[in-house]
Amino acid sequence: MARPGSGVLASMGGGGGGYSSQSMARVVVWEWMNEHGRWRPYSATVCHHIENVLKGDARGTVILGQVDPQLAPYVIDLQSMHQFRQDTGTMRPVQRNFYDPSSSPGKGIVWEWENDCGSWTPYDMELCVSIQNAYEKQHPWLDLSSLGFCYLVDFDGMSQTNRQSQRKRRIRRRMDLAYPLIAGSIPKSQSWPVGTNSGTPCTCQQCMLVHSTRAASNAILALQQRRRLYGTDPTSAVVRQSNTFAGSSLWSPTTAVARGHHNNIKVGGGGGGGGGGKMEMNGGSFSCVPSLVTLPTNHTLTINGQNNLNRPGTQRITVTTSRGSIPPGVPALPVKNLTGPGPVHPALAGMTGILLCAAGLPVCLTRAPKPVLHPPALNKSDIKPVPGINSIRRKTKKKHLRKGKSPEDVVRRYTEKVRTAPDEDCTICMERLNTASGYEGVLNYKAIKPELVGKLGKCGHMYHLLCLVAMYNNGNKDGSLQCPTCKAIYGEKTGTQPPGKMEYHVIPHSLPGHSDIKTIRIVYDIPAGIQTTEHPNPGKKYSARGFPRHCYLPDNEKGRKVLKLLIVAWDRRLIFTIGTSSTTGESDTVVWNEIHHKTEFGTNLTGHGYPDPNYLDNVMRELSAQGVGEDNLKD
Repeated sequence: MARPGSGVLASMGGGGGGYSSQSMARVVVWEWMNEHGRWRPYSATVCHHIENVLKGDARGTVILGQVDPQLAPYVIDLQSMHQFRQDTGTMRPVQRNFYDPSSSPGKGIVWEWENDCGSWTPYDMELCVSIQNAYEKQHPWLDLSSLGFCYLVDFDGMSQTNRQSQRKRRIRRRMDLAYPLIAGSIPKSQSWPVGTNSGTPCTCQQCMLVHSTRAASNAILALQQRRRLYGTDPTSAVVRQSNTFAGSSLWSPTTAVARGHHNNIKVGGGGGGGGGGKMEMNGGSFSCVPSLVTLPTNHTLTINGQNNLNRPGTQRITVTTSRGSIPPGVPALPVKNLTGPGPVHPALAGMTGILLCAAGLPVCLTRAPKPVLHPPALNKSDIKPVPGINSIRRKTKKKHLRKGKSPEDVVRRYTEKVRTAPDEDCTICMERLNTASGYEGVLNYKAIKPELVGKLGKCGHMYHLLCLVAMYNNGNKDGSLQCPTCKAIYGEKTGTQPPGKMEYHVIPHSLPGHSDIKTIRIVYDIPAGIQTTEHPNPGKKYSARGFPRHCYLPDNEKGRKVLKLLIVAWDRRLIFTIGTSSTTGESDTVVWNEIHHKTEFGTNLTGHGYPDPNYLDNVMRELSAQGVGEDNLKD
């Protein structure tokens, strides 16, 4: 049945999403930051587990795999407020967020969208709160563009439509365990990461923010005191605040404080609000005009960051896309990593600006430039074939096993029998070479006895022949062997790259550091599909994120040589594989296979661009490690 009423535009401040951390009862949602700077919620079960550990030890470690087997590699360090992946070493910030008990997390309501693999992905908690609020108010649709997403949610059809591509996905609303509810004030040890008792200050991101906040507050108070003592205007102290942050001024003309006594300005996550001349900057939208803030004699400027880590989910400073007006003579100080999970926190940059302003130095904090991933728009006539290469496109070749090449035949082809085995370990089964293989009784090959030892031809490393057969059976079975000790490759190594296509051509633009030559662009395109027997989970769907992927090489002799080697690697299915993404943690997805590519065209902000004078040599070494060397190139 059609829902009554009209649709609504999503609002950051509405819907009962964010909740004051000073309220008596609140729902706790723990979240982690993904590579796009978005806070992704843990499940209610995981949040309950984290809260239980937090009650026992605020400095403790949370092992997520104890309640969710899919999160087995992950632990959370409550002291530094970071999630750590044990198998890859990836670290991501986490935060403890609060919501109204009547909001969706308090009711155990989860909104999800269907991804390319057919499974369901939960929305960010802020979006979930906004969607549930519109749903409860009987709106037929919800526009998420104001939250930074070009999607339209249709409640009648339970679908989500991309406004740009018009692609439609199913959505669903399901009931789950409610998120943990807490009451009372937040203990100080839970408001900020706590350092050790050794007296040495913690250098983690959150603690640096705390220290800088306190330092900024103390500096401004000291400046006011000096002005009173040394004859500065006895009625006021003027602080010039011309900072622009993320394209928006942190202060607007409406923030001028009326003359009076005991007026407090709170910046950050302070609770309370209302009268007494108190102004809060935790949910308002500010204009892009620098202003002068006049402070009365007895005015105290306090910067309260105590609960910034636990800030409400939808109460963020709203910024506009237009650039602020920078007064003449004010230097711009670029600050990197304001949007990513890097070491510089946005609020830390703001505190730096306040410190400089307190010292009487005008400063304008600007966001670092965004990476230039693609060249300017091209016409078809601008795209030319790469000199010296006949084709412009390759498709993935299916794996072909040579008939008659059994595991025994492959092992015997690359090894020599050792008559007298040395008294040392076989590094495959860890048994002594002068004893039987550890695979005795596990594998049974009439032609290969458990005590036989072989030596690989090129590198000379020795193993039980039965161990080499076992290693071959556990690999790609492509007729090649790779020494487990020195990684020397025998035969032609192939990979498990899923089907797709590779295109390459020359474009009339130059890369940084190669201004006098054109550029080779490589385009990889691999669709999602079903895993086969050579993949980790046969029969299961795999996703393909970020395709088509564009990569760049300089159009010179060495760049063309690297392209030829990459074509060989593509034909051998070595460029990509199916596994777990080191950036998103998603499993069963197409990932790079240890051959680095440059995906940033005009900058090198991410480390995947130019200039990089050593890149071509480095990638040739990586290709060689995969068995793709210059000897594989045809004249």
